[in-house]
Parts: sequence; structure tokens; C-alpha cells
Amino acid sequence: MNRVVSLFSGVGGIDIAFENAGFKTIFANDIDCYACKTFDANFKIKSVCEDVKNISANDLPDFDCLIAGFPCQAFSVAGYRKGFEDTRGTLFFEIARILRERKPQVVFLENVKNLVAHDNGKTFDIILTTLKEIGYHVRYMVLNACEYGNLPQNRERIYIVGFLNEEFANKFYFPTPIPLTTKLKDVIDFDNKVEDKYYYTYEKYSKIVSAMQEFNNQDTLYQWRRQYVRQNKSNLSPTLTANMGTGGHNVPLVITKFGIRKLTPKECFNLQGFPKDYVLPNISTAQLYKQAGNSVCVTVIERIAKNIFTIINEGENND
Repeated sequence: MNRVVSLFSGVGGIDIAFENAGFKTIFANDIDCYACKTFDANFKIKSVCEDVKNISANDLPDFDCLIAGFPCQAFSVAGYRKGFEDTRGTLFFEIARILRERKPQVVFLENVKNLVAHDNGKTFDIILTTLKEIGYHVRYMVLNACEYGNLPQNRERIYIVGFLNEEFANKFYFPTPIPLTTKLKDVIDFDNKVEDKYYYTYEKYSKIVSAMQEFNNQDTLYQWRRQYVRQNKSNLSPTLTANMGTGGHNVPLVITKFGIRKLTPKECFNLQGFPKDYVLPNISTAQLYKQAGNSVCVTVIERIAKNIFTIINEGENND
């Protein structure tokens, strides 16, 4: 009952969480060749770099659980919120296609919080109705990484869990809040110099550097808000985004004795709860920022996956 097929696998954040909980990914797929390269650097299996529309359900190996962090840009408040009008929004139905044909015991989905409210709730209703029509008993909840994953990042996401077995669904529960003991300094290096390319110089970023002159706190994060800088007094990182490396809106900044800089890709992966030994391959920093921002909070999902693992394995042992 522990075999996993991973769609929209990206860099494998959900896979790490599920494997830590006792599952085993046996097939992974993503259309992004750079994400696949990062996945392949960290897993024994190789991901299939292919459009999910070309993945035949009949060609997949036998599996018990389907996991997917399907594209969220179509529903995100940071995007245009077109939902199913956006081609990325329709990719949910590729998941439904495979679920309908193969009927794994469990499905796990992750997406942005705004999915719940998009189009006055109609989008989410379609998703829930589709899963129920296929035969799944669905549970869902919005969880914040700083409350449920012991990660100093303000990142709310919707997590959806479906079971074919109604008894399993009735036994399932989402994790409860836990204390936030991980500090920013545990995941961000405030003390040592990093590569020069991460620092903001006056010559290139005069607006940002000028706006930062009034601040001097070297153990928190600041946010560039296009026209001004805001100190993050909550000691949390704002939600990481895919454009972290392009100087876009809401970019986190740190002040150190070496200067003002943005986060490194490794620090972004740390804020998502990836293991310290997670390998970042030799690809552009822009791609690494995109991968970190598009990924998931590993520690939140691991807690959910452990609850799933316990329920389905206890049920299997009682048969």
C-alpha cells in the first residue's frame, strides 16, 4: 500500500515528504526539464520529462497513492486567477483521468489557498465533485507552514486528501498546530559572506539600497514592495515565489555586515523544509529560485503523509 506515482513532481518536495513517512515513489513526471534535472540529482529513480497529457494511465506501474502539486498559477492571487480558463488550470482533469482509470487507494493534492475561493468557490466545487464522482471520500484543510511545519515562512496552502475507503477517510485527521522553534537564523546565513551576485549594490539597485538605509536589524528579513521596503517584524519569511531571482514584488532581503542581499537559492530551499543535504544541480540561479518558489513545504506534507501511512497500513494489517 506504499507505492506512489508523482505527477507534476517538480523537484520532489512532496516525494521527500511521503518517502520520509514510509512511502516509495516509483514513477515521477514533470514537463519542466530543469525541475527534472534537480529531481534526478536527489532520487534513485529518474523522472519522466513529458507533458502529463501524453502519460497513459495504462502504462503506469501498479501504485497505491497518487500525489500531485498541480500548477497553481491559474488560481494564485499573485497571478491572473483565471482558473480553468487558463490551460494550466485544466491540468487537474489530467489527474482525474488517471484516477478514474487506475483508482489508487489514496490521492494527495496541494495547491494555493486561493483555490478554495476562486470564482466564488465554483472552481473548488468542481474539483471536489470530480473526485467524489470518481469514488473518493475527500478531506481538505488550509495549513500555514509556520503553524504546522515548524518553518519560519508565512505560506498558506490547501491540502486535499482522498480515500477510496470511506472508513480510512473517517479515521484520517490533519495535523494540529505545533510550536515554531525554527528561527530564521537556522535556515539563513546572517554571519558569512555569500557570492557577490546576491548582493544589492547602489549602482544596480539604487532604489532598494536607498530605502534600506533606515534599517539596521541583522537578524530578520525585509521585503521589497516595488516602491518601498518593509521590515518583517514577525520574524517570518514572506511566501516564497517563483520570481525570487528577478527582483520582483515581495522579494525578501537581509542586512549583513557584508551588505544588503537577497536570499540564496539554498536558503529558499531551507525555508521550504528541504533536507540540508538536498542537492542543487549546476543550473541557473533563476531556475533554482523558480523551483524553490514553486515547490512545497516538505515538513507540513510529511506530517500529513504520516497520518495517511498509519491509517492505510493499520487498515491493511486488519484485513
